[in-house]
Amino acid sequence: MSNLRARAAEVNKRLAKKYPDAKCSLDFTNPFELLIATILAAQSTDARVNIVTKSLFRKYPDPAAFARASQVEMETDVKQTGFFRNKAKAVIACSQAIMEKHGGEVPRTMDELVALPGVGRKTANVVLGNAFQTPVGVVVDTHMTRVAGRLGLTQNVDAVKIEEDVTPLLPKSELTAFAHRIIYHGRETCVARKPLCPECVLNDICPSADAIREDPASPPSSTGRIARSATPSSPRPSRTRTSGSPRGRTRST
Repeated sequence: MSNLRARAAEVNKRLAKKYPDAKCSLDFTNPFELLIATILAAQSTDARVNIVTKSLFRKYPDPAAFARASQVEMETDVKQTGFFRNKAKAVIACSQAIMEKHGGEVPRTMDELVALPGVGRKTANVVLGNAFQTPVGVVVDTHMTRVAGRLGLTQNVDAVKIEEDVTPLLPKSELTAFAHRIIYHGRETCVARKPLCPECVLNDICPSADAIREDPASPPSSTGRIARSATPSSPRPSRTRTSGSPRGRTRST
Protein backbone atom coordinates (compact mmCIF):
# COMPACT_ATOMS: atom_id res chain seq x y z
CA MET A 1 0.00 0.00 0.00
CA SER A 2 2.85 2.41 0.80
CA ASN A 3 4.33 1.90 -2.66
CA LEU A 4 0.96 2.53 -4.27
CA ARG A 5 0.48 5.69 -2.20
CA ALA A 6 3.89 6.93 -3.31
CA ARG A 7 3.05 6.21 -6.94
CA ALA A 8 -0.36 7.88 -6.67
CA ALA A 9 1.23 10.93 -5.03
CA GLU A 10 3.80 11.20 -7.83
CA VAL A 11 1.12 10.75 -10.50
CA ASN A 12 -0.96 13.48 -8.88
CA LYS A 13 2.05 15.80 -8.61
CA ARG A 14 3.03 15.42 -12.27
CA LEU A 15 -0.51 15.73 -13.58
CA ALA A 16 -1.10 18.79 -11.40
CA LYS A 17 1.87 20.42 -13.12
CA LYS A 18 0.65 19.42 -16.57
CA TYR A 19 -3.00 20.32 -15.98
CA PRO A 20 -2.98 23.18 -13.45
CA ASP A 21 -6.46 24.32 -14.49
CA ALA A 22 -8.16 20.92 -14.56
CA LYS A 23 -11.76 21.24 -13.41
CA CYS A 24 -15.24 19.83 -13.90
CA SER A 25 -16.18 20.06 -17.58
CA LEU A 26 -19.91 20.35 -16.89
CA ASP A 27 -21.37 23.85 -16.60
CA PHE A 28 -23.35 24.53 -13.43
CA THR A 29 -24.16 27.34 -11.01
CA ASN A 30 -25.51 25.31 -8.08
CA PRO A 31 -25.54 21.72 -6.76
CA PHE A 32 -28.88 20.89 -8.37
CA GLU A 33 -27.71 21.92 -11.84
CA LEU A 34 -24.59 19.78 -11.45
CA LEU A 35 -26.68 16.82 -10.30
CA ILE A 36 -28.97 17.05 -13.34
CA ALA A 37 -26.07 17.65 -15.73
CA THR A 38 -24.21 14.61 -14.42
CA ILE A 39 -27.25 12.38 -14.85
CA LEU A 40 -27.60 13.62 -18.44
CA ALA A 41 -23.88 13.07 -19.10
CA ALA A 42 -24.20 9.29 -18.95
CA GLN A 43 -22.97 7.91 -22.30
CA SER A 44 -22.87 11.42 -23.73
CA THR A 45 -20.21 14.11 -23.96
CA ASP A 46 -19.87 16.96 -21.49
CA ALA A 47 -19.81 19.39 -24.41
CA ARG A 48 -23.16 18.11 -25.68
CA VAL A 49 -24.67 18.20 -22.20
CA ASN A 50 -23.54 21.80 -21.74
CA ILE A 51 -25.35 22.77 -24.93
CA VAL A 52 -28.54 21.08 -23.73
CA THR A 53 -28.47 22.40 -20.17
CA LYS A 54 -27.92 25.98 -21.28
CA SER A 55 -31.54 26.15 -22.39
CA LEU A 56 -32.81 23.41 -20.07
CA PHE A 57 -31.97 25.33 -16.90
CA ARG A 58 -33.66 28.43 -18.25
CA LYS A 59 -36.83 26.46 -18.89
CA TYR A 60 -36.67 24.54 -15.61
CA PRO A 61 -34.82 26.80 -13.14
CA ASP A 62 -35.20 24.69 -9.97
CA PRO A 63 -36.20 21.25 -8.62
CA ALA A 64 -39.86 22.28 -8.41
CA ALA A 65 -39.96 23.10 -12.12
CA PHE A 66 -38.28 19.80 -13.02
CA ALA A 67 -40.66 17.91 -10.74
CA ARG A 68 -43.69 19.38 -12.54
CA ALA A 69 -42.38 18.62 -16.04
CA SER A 70 -44.14 16.16 -18.28
CA GLN A 71 -42.29 13.05 -19.39
CA VAL A 72 -43.00 13.69 -23.07
CA GLU A 73 -41.81 17.28 -23.00
CA MET A 74 -38.71 16.45 -20.98
CA GLU A 75 -37.81 13.72 -23.48
CA THR A 76 -37.80 16.35 -26.21
CA ASP A 77 -35.75 18.73 -24.08
CA VAL A 78 -32.97 16.22 -23.33
CA LYS A 79 -33.10 14.19 -26.56
CA GLN A 80 -29.70 15.36 -27.80
CA THR A 81 -27.95 13.70 -24.86
CA GLY A 82 -29.07 10.22 -25.91
CA PHE A 83 -31.07 7.61 -23.98
CA PHE A 84 -33.51 10.46 -23.54
CA ARG A 85 -36.49 8.46 -22.29
CA ASN A 86 -34.63 7.00 -19.35
CA LYS A 87 -32.86 10.28 -18.63
CA ALA A 88 -36.11 12.27 -18.74
CA LYS A 89 -37.69 9.82 -16.32
CA ALA A 90 -34.64 9.97 -14.03
CA VAL A 91 -34.35 13.76 -13.80
CA ILE A 92 -38.07 14.17 -13.14
CA ALA A 93 -38.16 11.43 -10.50
CA CYS A 94 -34.96 12.73 -8.90
CA SER A 95 -36.40 16.24 -8.70
CA GLN A 96 -39.64 14.96 -7.22
CA ALA A 97 -37.71 13.08 -4.53
CA ILE A 98 -35.68 16.20 -3.73
CA MET A 99 -38.89 18.19 -3.34
CA GLU A 100 -40.72 15.56 -1.30
CA LYS A 101 -37.91 14.29 0.93
CA HIS A 102 -35.37 17.10 1.10
CA GLY A 103 -37.36 20.33 0.96
CA GLY A 104 -36.10 21.24 -2.49
CA GLU A 105 -32.43 21.06 -1.49
CA VAL A 106 -29.88 18.62 -2.87
CA PRO A 107 -28.80 16.35 0.01
CA ARG A 108 -25.19 16.52 1.16
CA THR A 109 -24.44 12.90 2.09
CA MET A 110 -23.52 9.89 -0.02
CA ASP A 111 -26.31 7.73 1.41
CA GLU A 112 -28.98 10.34 0.70
CA LEU A 113 -27.70 11.07 -2.78
CA VAL A 114 -27.53 7.46 -3.97
CA ALA A 115 -31.09 6.96 -2.67
CA LEU A 116 -32.31 9.45 -5.30
CA PRO A 117 -33.63 8.00 -8.60
CA GLY A 118 -30.97 7.93 -11.31
CA VAL A 119 -28.08 8.67 -8.93
CA GLY A 120 -25.21 6.25 -8.36
CA ARG A 121 -21.90 6.66 -6.55
CA LYS A 122 -20.16 8.30 -9.51
CA THR A 123 -22.82 11.00 -9.79
CA ALA A 124 -22.88 11.44 -6.02
CA ASN A 125 -19.10 11.81 -5.90
CA VAL A 126 -19.21 14.41 -8.67
CA VAL A 127 -21.76 16.47 -6.71
CA LEU A 128 -20.10 16.07 -3.32
CA GLY A 129 -16.64 16.93 -4.60
CA ASN A 130 -17.46 19.75 -7.00
CA ALA A 131 -20.60 21.39 -5.63
CA PHE A 132 -20.12 20.85 -1.90
CA GLN A 133 -16.31 20.50 -1.71
CA THR A 134 -16.74 17.50 0.58
CA PRO A 135 -15.34 14.56 -1.39
CA VAL A 136 -16.08 11.09 -0.08
CA GLY A 137 -14.48 9.02 -2.82
CA VAL A 138 -12.75 9.42 -6.14
CA VAL A 139 -14.98 9.78 -9.21
CA VAL A 140 -14.75 6.64 -11.34
CA ASP A 141 -15.62 7.09 -15.00
CA THR A 142 -14.23 5.38 -18.10
CA HIS A 143 -11.02 7.43 -17.94
CA MET A 144 -10.36 6.66 -14.27
CA THR A 145 -11.07 2.98 -14.93
CA ARG A 146 -8.61 2.84 -17.84
CA VAL A 147 -5.82 5.10 -16.53
CA ALA A 148 -5.82 3.90 -12.91
CA GLY A 149 -5.67 0.34 -14.20
CA ARG A 150 -2.75 1.06 -16.51
CA LEU A 151 -0.93 2.85 -13.70
CA GLY A 152 -1.37 -0.16 -11.46
CA LEU A 153 -3.40 1.73 -8.86
CA THR A 154 -6.11 -0.91 -9.12
CA GLN A 155 -6.54 -4.36 -10.60
CA ASN A 156 -10.33 -4.16 -10.61
CA VAL A 157 -12.73 -3.19 -13.37
CA ASP A 158 -15.82 -2.73 -11.20
CA ALA A 159 -16.37 0.98 -10.49
CA VAL A 160 -17.14 0.55 -6.78
CA LYS A 161 -14.04 -1.59 -6.25
CA ILE A 162 -11.88 0.87 -8.18
CA GLU A 163 -13.17 3.65 -5.94
CA GLU A 164 -12.33 1.55 -2.88
CA ASP A 165 -8.81 0.92 -4.22
CA VAL A 166 -7.90 4.44 -5.32
CA THR A 167 -9.57 6.61 -2.66
CA PRO A 168 -7.24 5.59 0.22
CA LEU A 169 -4.15 6.38 -1.85
CA LEU A 170 -4.63 10.15 -1.72
CA PRO A 171 -5.64 12.78 0.84
CA LYS A 172 -9.37 13.51 0.67
CA SER A 173 -8.57 17.11 -0.19
CA GLU A 174 -6.96 15.90 -3.44
CA LEU A 175 -9.59 13.39 -4.58
CA THR A 176 -11.68 15.79 -6.68
CA ALA A 177 -8.72 17.43 -8.41
CA PHE A 178 -7.03 14.06 -8.96
CA ALA A 179 -10.11 12.76 -10.79
CA HIS A 180 -10.18 15.82 -13.06
CA ARG A 181 -6.49 15.43 -13.85
CA ILE A 182 -6.91 11.75 -14.67
CA ILE A 183 -9.84 12.61 -16.96
CA TYR A 184 -7.81 15.26 -18.77
CA HIS A 185 -4.89 12.84 -19.10
CA GLY A 186 -7.18 10.09 -20.38
CA ARG A 187 -8.63 12.37 -23.03
CA GLU A 188 -5.33 13.82 -24.19
CA THR A 189 -2.60 11.22 -23.71
CA CYS A 190 -3.64 7.91 -22.14
CA VAL A 191 -6.33 7.37 -24.75
CA ALA A 192 -8.16 4.08 -25.03
CA ARG A 193 -7.10 2.83 -28.46
CA LYS A 194 -3.41 3.75 -28.60
CA PRO A 195 -1.96 5.66 -25.67
CA LEU A 196 0.74 8.18 -26.48
CA CYS A 197 3.35 6.63 -24.18
CA PRO A 198 6.41 8.42 -25.63
CA GLU A 199 4.77 11.77 -24.89
CA CYS A 200 3.46 10.80 -21.44
CA VAL A 201 4.79 12.55 -18.34
CA LEU A 202 4.12 9.35 -16.39
CA ASN A 203 6.00 7.07 -18.78
CA ASP A 204 8.84 6.17 -16.42
CA ILE A 205 6.56 5.29 -13.48
CA CYS A 206 3.77 3.55 -15.40
CA PRO A 207 4.00 -0.25 -15.16
CA SER A 208 2.02 -0.58 -18.41
CA ALA A 209 4.21 1.69 -20.51
CA ASP A 210 6.57 -1.02 -21.74
CA ALA A 211 3.68 -3.24 -22.75
CA ILE A 212 1.80 -0.63 -24.76
CA ARG A 213 4.60 1.67 -25.92
CA GLU A 214 5.26 -0.21 -29.16
CA ASP A 215 2.83 -0.19 -32.03
CA PRO A 216 1.32 -3.70 -32.09
CA ALA A 217 0.70 -3.37 -35.83
CA SER A 218 4.42 -3.04 -36.52
CA PRO A 219 6.45 -6.23 -37.15
CA PRO A 220 8.94 -6.89 -34.32
CA SER A 221 12.63 -6.99 -35.06
CA SER A 222 15.01 -9.53 -33.59
CA THR A 223 15.67 -7.14 -30.70
CA GLY A 224 12.00 -6.52 -30.02
CA ARG A 225 12.19 -2.99 -31.38
CA ILE A 226 11.11 -1.57 -34.70
CA ALA A 227 14.05 -1.80 -37.06
CA ARG A 228 14.82 0.95 -39.53
CA SER A 229 15.79 -0.14 -43.03
CA ALA A 230 19.10 1.11 -44.36
CA THR A 231 17.44 1.59 -47.72
CA PRO A 232 15.10 4.56 -47.95
CA SER A 233 11.54 3.44 -48.38
CA SER A 234 8.60 5.16 -49.96
CA PRO A 235 7.19 7.85 -47.70
CA ARG A 236 4.07 6.90 -45.83
CA PRO A 237 0.99 9.03 -46.17
CA SER A 238 0.97 11.61 -43.42
CA ARG A 239 -1.70 11.41 -40.76
CA THR A 240 -3.40 14.54 -39.69
CA ARG A 241 -4.40 14.74 -36.01
CA THR A 242 -7.21 17.08 -35.24
CA SER A 243 -6.45 19.77 -32.71
CA GLY A 244 -7.79 19.47 -29.22
CA SER A 245 -8.42 16.35 -27.16
CA PRO A 246 -11.51 14.16 -27.52
CA ARG A 247 -14.26 14.64 -25.03
CA GLY A 248 -14.72 11.65 -22.81
CA ARG A 249 -18.03 9.89 -22.36
CA THR A 250 -19.15 9.78 -18.84
CA ARG A 251 -21.23 6.87 -17.66
CA SER A 252 -23.42 7.19 -14.60
CA THR A 253 -23.00 4.52 -11.97
